Order: sequence, then C-alpha cells, then structure tokens
Amino acid sequence: MKYEKIYVSVGLNVDTEGEIRPVAIRWRNGKIYEIDKIRQKTCAASLKVGGRGIRYTVMIEGKERYLFNEEGRWFVEGKAVSN
Repeated sequence: MKYEKIYVSVGLNVDTEGEIRPVAIRWRNGKIYEIDKIRQKTCAASLKVGGRGIRYTVMIEGKERYLFNEEGRWFVEGKAVSN
C-alpha cells in the first residue's frame, strides 16, 4: 500500500510558555476531527512518507494516529489516492 503526506489545517492551543497543543484537525474534505488525547510528543521521522519533525501521537475517535509538524506545516500519513 502506498502512502502520501496529507497536509492538514490544525487548531492549536498555545499556553503562556509557548507550548503548542494541537486540539483538532481539518481534513481535506473540510471535516473537523477533535483530538481526544495526546499520548506522546517527540522528534521523529515519518517512516511511511518521509520527512522529519515533531511527531504527535494522538487519539482521534478511539484510534491512534501520527500528526507531524514539519517546519510549521502539519501533515498526517494517509493512503495515496489513485488518479
């Protein structure tokens, strides 16, 4: 199966110390998914699509997903769409 970077808009909370916390993702069809929980935040590479940045392991609708912040742009690993 092929994967691709899917760039998404992300709703953020930023505290007084400048700590960034993603709270929601807007998918490419416009649907908004609330982030239920952040399990981990670490510097890591995406093994499926390449790139490196801050990887957030998040829970969305009971499923664990990776959300990456790569130099200010946010992406998730998604199944490649065939044209």
